[in-house]
Amino acid sequence: MAYTDVETGATPLGIMKGVISGAPGVSLDQLPSSLDLFLGNNPGSFGEVSALALLLGGAYLLWKKVITWHIPVSIIVTVAVFTGIMYLVDPTTYACPLTHLLTGGLMLGAIFMATDYVTSPMTHKGQLIYGVCIGLITVIIRLFGSYPEGMSFAILIMNSFTPLINNYIKPTRFSSRAIKK
Repeated sequence: MAYTDVETGATPLGIMKGVISGAPGVSLDQLPSSLDLFLGNNPGSFGEVSALALLLGGAYLLWKKVITWHIPVSIIVTVAVFTGIMYLVDPTTYACPLTHLLTGGLMLGAIFMATDYVTSPMTHKGQLIYGVCIGLITVIIRLFGSYPEGMSFAILIMNSFTPLINNYIKPTRFSSRAIKK
């Protein structure tokens, strides 16, 4: 009697990258449904399978005030907007925005990795800029780069810009007037 221990196959991001690069025999019809992606009934690494579980974890962190909404929401909205534009341009080549949001490490990165206290900006305005840039870099790498996933690279790139963001987006001082030297 034989049992199957492991099954291998292309991840949803691998399928999307194959369609964009024009690989023969690959189409967007091979992608799992949005419900399967949301619930985690698809192949992939641990952090990329269940968007529902990641969103529940993010809601818990928001409820406990461990993180603020600024970074995750700005990343998710930016990815949705730019992948939506590309989907409107050519829906046969580019997957819908919901598929992009539910695949890969996007939710994991937006909720748990990009919100790290040490490497993210201090102010809310800086966090919004940081999140928008991460979302934009992620979309650029996913759609035009050679790697199917760009979230971790985008976070690392923007981590290097955090001191610059903190320098130019300073919080207001408590006193009414700043002392000039």
